[in-house]
Amino acid sequence: MIDFENLDKCLFHGVGYYDIPQIEPVTEYPDGEFIPMNYANKEKNPAEKIIHCFVHDYQFSRYWNRPDNYIQRLSQFRAVCSPDFSTYTDMPLAMQIYNHYRKHWIAAYWQRHGITVYPSISWSDERSFEWCFDGEPRGSVVAISSVGTQADKKSKRLFIRGYEEMMDRLKPLCVICYGRVPKECGQKIIGIPPYYDVIVNRRKGLVK
Repeated sequence: MIDFENLDKCLFHGVGYYDIPQIEPVTEYPDGEFIPMNYANKEKNPAEKIIHCFVHDYQFSRYWNRPDNYIQRLSQFRAVCSPDFSTYTDMPLAMQIYNHYRKHWIAAYWQRHGITVYPSISWSDERSFEWCFDGEPRGSVVAISSVGTQADKKSKRLFIRGYEEMMDRLKPLCVICYGRVPKECGQKIIGIPPYYDVIVNRRKGLVK
């Protein structure tokens, strides 16, 4: 196998038109504090923390570029969420699909090494529904982010439309939502405040 794009490390049998690696479901409810991926190396109590990747892509691109360098460290955490590589509506469709593939390759690779991985579900517009749920498990706890999607009517509409499609196709056990939870999302959801809000509140003495 050619030594590039991690194909030398593992070639998963994919699903869907684009051969997206399948992620296995996780049915354990999250029990631990969520922290951003860029705080992982400095965390002193990893067994009590769950890592998410709802940050800028450059903060976690190294996990794709050098996946074997971080397996041991990530294994120390209670769980991680699959990398949320961007699928913005104004990105070329080919790049969106590539980012979806990368997310699934890393998540499947982590699971193969015994790491508990909550699937991070993302979408752009209705065109992405043809592939953005490929490889995602049914009946699993899943994670999403609403950050940056509630600023205007169009972006909010796309978020709610994708959320409804996700619920219909994947039938998740529950949904972890990083950011503000829109009222349209219903009851089957766990809201996680953005980490910068947690830091600010800690400085104000509002949380420990």
